[in-house]
Amino acid sequence: MTDQIETTTQTETPAMMDRAGWLSLLENMGNDSGFFEPLGKSHWAVFNEDGPTLVISFDRLEDIRALEPGKMPHIFGQATQNGWSHLSLISEGDTWYRDKAVYAFLDRLVDESFFDDYDRVVFYGAGMGGYAAAAFSVTAPGCTVLALQPRASLDPEIAGWETRYTASRRLNFTDRYGYAPDMTEGAAEVFTLHDPYNKLDAMHVALFRKSFATHLKARFLGDHLVTALSDMGVLPKLVKAVCDGKLSAPFYNKLWRERRSFGNYLRWILRACAKAGHPKREAMICRSVTNRLRAPGFRSHLEKLEQSGTLDKS
Repeated sequence: MTDQIETTTQTETPAMMDRAGWLSLLENMGNDSGFFEPLGKSHWAVFNEDGPTLVISFDRLEDIRALEPGKMPHIFGQATQNGWSHLSLISEGDTWYRDKAVYAFLDRLVDESFFDDYDRVVFYGAGMGGYAAAAFSVTAPGCTVLALQPRASLDPEIAGWETRYTASRRLNFTDRYGYAPDMTEGAAEVFTLHDPYNKLDAMHVALFRKSFATHLKARFLGDHLVTALSDMGVLPKLVKAVCDGKLSAPFYNKLWRERRSFGNYLRWILRACAKAGHPKREAMICRSVTNRLRAPGFRSHLEKLEQSGTLDKS
């Protein structure tokens, strides 16, 4: 991804690191300008102090270890580049952050008035991290939440239709910080982002009903939403806008226009039209793309549609 940063050590490159090596690297990062703290057996907090804007992100150790050698999640580098303070809560496994050690850590921050030291507090995450961003936003009244593909809960009584996380349904989503939509009660603004054609994602987002919730849409990105937005260059602009207090639906709609030159998106919508049996729409997409971009594949597809006679029949 284009919005990741380089992080190396003098004795060992990240490509060579095992789990202990990565945790050591994260510990060094936190101790340089903040702190690093284990939270039970499956969570860690990494904090870097900088400016008056604080971003709290929810990350997975597995995702960090899967990045290209020398890279870290985009939010680490973006926080540094923009002078934001950054607190990353890192999980290992599909914990959904349902851990009393995590609750105790956040309780302590509240007791210490930690969040009061910042002019702006932003909770940010995707998927499981989007759930956590919303669920724990209650600790910082007046904050802003940016949740990509957020889940409201995995409690079978609320989301019995959710079939993707069978093992995680055994976790307790009914105790503290449980139901994410209710936990956003004290937030100033909540922004969600999802593909409305992904029915399960859309059902979760529909549960975020507060008047201050803005639901942004990224059609046809499906499960590739975060990666695609990153590859388009939209994700860092989205994060910066929310941290600057400038994010709105019209602002996002301007960013979303980047999809018009993103090859994967164009192929996805073409494939969706073909699957639905709409050759005229296929032709419209191909003409739009070939008028703006050098796209021999789309030109070839258009020629086949024109030669097949299907455009005249439909």
